[in-house]
Amino acid sequence: MRRRRVDPAAGARAGALPEAIAALSRSLPSGPSPEIFRRAKFDRPEATSALWQLLFRVLSPLPAGNALASIALEVQARLVKSALCSQGYPRLALAQLPEDGSKGSRELLLALSWLLARGPVPEQMLAQTRVPLGDEMTVCQCEALASLGPPAPHMEAEGPVDVRHVQWLMGKLRFRWRQLVSSQQEQCALLSKIHLYTRGCHSDQNLGHLSVTEAEMLRDPEGGQKLLRTLEHESRRLEAVLAWRRAEPVFWQWMARGCGRGPEWSAARRASRETVEKELGALQRCWEQDSGPAPAHGPHRLVRREDGAAGDRDLRAAELIRTLRSQEACLEAVLRQLQGQCRQELAGLAGALPGLIWIPPPGL
Repeated sequence: MRRRRVDPAAGARAGALPEAIAALSRSLPSGPSPEIFRRAKFDRPEATSALWQLLFRVLSPLPAGNALASIALEVQARLVKSALCSQGYPRLALAQLPEDGSKGSRELLLALSWLLARGPVPEQMLAQTRVPLGDEMTVCQCEALASLGPPAPHMEAEGPVDVRHVQWLMGKLRFRWRQLVSSQQEQCALLSKIHLYTRGCHSDQNLGHLSVTEAEMLRDPEGGQKLLRTLEHESRRLEAVLAWRRAEPVFWQWMARGCGRGPEWSAARRASRETVEKELGALQRCWEQDSGPAPAHGPHRLVRREDGAAGDRDLRAAELIRTLRSQEACLEAVLRQLQGQCRQELAGLAGALPGLIWIPPPGL
């Protein structure tokens, strides 16, 4: 009787698989247990609800919290289907799943794997819940706003359009825009006062002043313990993300064996591989040319300086003001273009009704 040969490499991969799935679970917001992934691999119905909730947290633009947990499972499932469809998810079987969580755990696991293959999902989730220790302002320096692009396609309305309702919506949008700008100006004024009053209190001479979080820690020392626990939790998630990146190939080998079936899965896997290879090639070329991609947009720490010196990663206030003014000019140009399109639409609607006199409102 021949003895069966044992492959030590296969045993090592089998031992690394639970670690990879556990690291993935810890790196995601309120991630399910590794047992949920194993049951979903075999399409067990008890894993469906947890994966619907996980996909909803991953695809939601808002950070995870108690408000998201209170949303019904059927609503979460509908939102997940809509979000995946808008991102070009290729499998039609997901749209046909029941929304009560009774079945479809394998399809949901495939959808989660598709999202993981398209982009750094754990890193994005970690950035959403990141604890900002400094006072930051999100600035977008992309060149996409510089061009207005092609005009919006003309779409015929399915029913009669109320002109007064359109005018009311435009007025509401303009009011909210001014309210947002006013709140940002007030926030910057308050931050400037805090930076001025705490000047010389920071141990880092490059900063010179305290942030709102640091000033709050001095006012309420007990709150510092809560902040410390939050930072420790964030550090554990960061360690889980690093562990997941090291063990990620093991997870993909586990998903390539019998999880997907049919030509749709083969095409989706081929498209995902091509997309990942293309993005990796572009990222590598960017690193080789510029020794690291410069962030075109993102949070910049606000630092009050009076000597005119700025660090390598700092953003001067004058530069920030110029960037915001440039963006404001681009947005105003886009607004004028949209107003012109609205004038044409309203003129067409008014001309279709005999005996109607159309008087445009001021600013339209």
